[in-house]
Amino acid sequence: MPDELPTAPPRDNIILIGFMGSGKSTVGRMLAKRLRFHFLDTDRLLEERSRMAIKVMFARYGEPYFRERETATLESLSGLRRHVLATGGGIVTQPCNVPLLRGLGWVVQLTADPAELYARVAKSTSRPLLQTENPKERIEAMVEERRPLYAAAAHFTVNSTGLAREQVVELILEEARAVFGWE
Repeated sequence: MPDELPTAPPRDNIILIGFMGSGKSTVGRMLAKRLRFHFLDTDRLLEERSRMAIKVMFARYGEPYFRERETATLESLSGLRRHVLATGGGIVTQPCNVPLLRGLGWVVQLTADPAELYARVAKSTSRPLLQTENPKERIEAMVEERRPLYAAAAHFTVNSTGLAREQVVELILEEARAVFGWE
């Protein structure tokens, strides 16, 4: 399968992947502003199009239905230019999404230590996959399970543990300048 993945991403989109709480939406907005790009969040777009919150979708129809809608949303973005796209944390769990992500642009993985991810999302009630007896344990297991999936999809990785959002943006911009030949 890796042979099928595009190796040279389009110059004008940056796609952010990573576990929930890794900073995709926050960093994505800041990055888009710095680049004068548009910002899109696939989770928000999916909610707008379905007129339903993700946690409601999970409760009514289950995760497989949500993943189908997520893939359809991703497929609909093929013509985007000059965008920073923040994706849902589980988007890489569907193998068909990896070539879609890479076809859309330069894929940047944001990571963080599981303890920091837990601290960032612990109070959220809108994350259906964390509605368990032990969300900290669930995060650790999911991070470990998804680690190779994120790595296979990403062109570049930034570990945001202990970094300010501005520092993460700078690291991405520095690499993007080299990758895209931006001045």
